[in-house]
Amino acid sequence: MLKTIKNALKTPEIRKKILFTLLLLVIFRLGCYITIPGVDIVTLKAEEDAMANSVTEMINMISGGAFSRLSIFAMSITPYITASIVIQLLSMIIPALERLTKEGGEEGRKKIDRYTKLITLVLSLVEGLGIYLSYRSSGIFVDDSTLTGAVVVVSLMAGTSLLMWLGDKITSKGIGNGISMLIFAGIVSSLPSAVLGVAGKIVVDGQFSTIGLLTAIGIVLGIIILITGVVFVQLAERRIPVQYSKKVVGRRMVGAQNTHIPIKPAMASVMPIIFASSFMTFPAMIIQLFVSDIESQTGFLRILYNLSIASSAGGSVGWQYVLINAAIYLLLIVGFTYFYTYATFQPAEVANNIKQNGGFIPGIRAGKPTAEYLSSVLSKVVLFGGLFLAAIAILPMLTSIAGINSAFGGTSILIVVGVAIELSQQLQSQLVMRHYKGFLG
Repeated sequence: MLKTIKNALKTPEIRKKILFTLLLLVIFRLGCYITIPGVDIVTLKAEEDAMANSVTEMINMISGGAFSRLSIFAMSITPYITASIVIQLLSMIIPALERLTKEGGEEGRKKIDRYTKLITLVLSLVEGLGIYLSYRSSGIFVDDSTLTGAVVVVSLMAGTSLLMWLGDKITSKGIGNGISMLIFAGIVSSLPSAVLGVAGKIVVDGQFSTIGLLTAIGIVLGIIILITGVVFVQLAERRIPVQYSKKVVGRRMVGAQNTHIPIKPAMASVMPIIFASSFMTFPAMIIQLFVSDIESQTGFLRILYNLSIASSAGGSVGWQYVLINAAIYLLLIVGFTYFYTYATFQPAEVANNIKQNGGFIPGIRAGKPTAEYLSSVLSKVVLFGGLFLAAIAILPMLTSIAGINSAFGGTSILIVVGVAIELSQQLQSQLVMRHYKGFLG
């Protein structure tokens, strides 16, 4: 990785792309500190501690703390992620969108991108209204006038639109996927506070703590093990061999070829965790919109609220809620992993393509038996990937019962490592292309 970066910095074209990407990421980080007009800063500071254990932890993590500061980037690119998910789901049930995705080419990709951005604007409007209505009663805003509400919502929408533009520019003129790089920058920005939090366990009130030292060592070792596991699963793949027989192409005979189909356990990446987190926190978000003082409530609403926020609030709501939430979380993550993987990799379609090109899997008949074999292998590999994702997401919840909290959890590590691997591979491919062009020249 370090050698790749060193070689990339020596290449003028790639160095310009890296510097351009860093410039846009700096703009993103500066925007995270620009508070929305109409916000009372003093009251906001008092509310920050209350926000730390709320259902907004995932958004705050992705936005690099912008949500807790109610900056113009408070919503980050979560509306865009949700819009992308909506488009993917619609393309599975609407034939026109499916054809546009698979057969539309570059023009189809542009139309899909346009639809995604339009849906993003609608979702950012709805989410902006939700944020304003949720925090209006807490006195964060200077007044309750319609003008203040409009300014807040428009500012949030403008922030999300600017982030979409920054992401597009990074993708087209910089290094890496723009949206992924923005999420990466937001998470990495919390690393210094996470390190200080771990160091704070060693020295408590000016006194050295042996238990704190052992806890800090355990957290560091746990993070190292998590990073190793994530790298292993991200790079692992089950290779299914495929052989193609000789065939006539034009006027010449093309020889037999041996290749393989790579099936990755983490094909769905972090998307199942985002799906499951959104599903679990949705009841609490609705309750917060319609119940002004949920902390004083009792009965079913309070139980549902505690169960919904247990993944972010941890042991503060009770270990019973955390365990039940973890069990539901596990089932949702595994289920969404299967759903997302089968939506992107369809065994019947792959088997049909292999058959049409004169290929076969050794020992498996072409057609339906190949599709059944692929489906069987895929289900086993995906089960392992789903359980791994669930373990990463649930582990911080279980450790919080024992009072061990880490600001840099498993989901953060999964995103950061995944983006780092993708970035390294893209740098390597661009270096190879440059040397290849130089060789031809």
